[in-house]
Amino acid sequence: MKNYITTVLFVFLSFVALHSQEIPYQDLETKSLESTPYSKSILENAIKGISVDHIAISSDNVITDTSKEGFKTIYLFVKGKGTVTAKNTAYEIVPETILVPNAIQQVTITTAKNDTLHYLKIESKLTAQDLLDLKEFPAKNTQNVYYAKFTDCQSYTEPIKSPNTVSRTIFPNKYIPRIAMGTVQTKGPDAVGAHEHPMLEQLFLGLSKNNAVVYADDAKVNFSEFSVLHIPLGSSHSVSVEEDEILYYVWMDFFLDKKGEEWLKTHNTSDEKE
Repeated sequence: MKNYITTVLFVFLSFVALHSQEIPYQDLETKSLESTPYSKSILENAIKGISVDHIAISSDNVITDTSKEGFKTIYLFVKGKGTVTAKNTAYEIVPETILVPNAIQQVTITTAKNDTLHYLKIESKLTAQDLLDLKEFPAKNTQNVYYAKFTDCQSYTEPIKSPNTVSRTIFPNKYIPRIAMGTVQTKGPDAVGAHEHPMLEQLFLGLSKNNAVVYADDAKVNFSEFSVLHIPLGSSHSVSVEEDEILYYVWMDFFLDKKGEEWLKTHNTSDEKE
């Protein structure tokens, strides 16, 4: 009897803990930096094998960044203008640009005159299986620099979003194992419907003018521009935006294994509908 009561109590407490968790959230410092270059870890240890840093550099700074052995790096540029140079090729950086060096180990990042460039540097530690999977990807996906402005990326639709929503895939899977990214944009009143995906960890990055509310099980948090939050794994989550407000964010999916990437089939592209 004692063991039974202990088991029931453990299950109950586990249920309460799951449904009373908060949504980890952190604002980015984009307005009043005392000096640059600036670097700060964001939501440290939120996702195993993933690190996220907010970096800011002004026009009198130049950063040469080298990728670590056994890791892949993604840069998400959210504010300011500049240039990234990789193997003598210069890539124009404007707000809402993504760049992945892939096989190029070193890049140089500079900021436009009289400006400050803000970006997230995301590093993914490759597992033994990831290294095997990379060999199966198209060579152009793993060797060439991946560079795109968000607004140039392919759009898709999804059942949990209204017809007014514009969603884009800014980083497809099959470039870095178990990672995909996209944007969601709409004007209120609107919402992204409640859904669950226990096969992946997810971060949200609020873009310019984003002003929404994120819900996860019984928790909720105000989701502002230039902020990052972590959706608790397996939670039922949704996003709402009030009348005349803007919802505009990046979702970052980090799959637990490659089988979980089947989730992306819920994204319907225009090519698939034709």
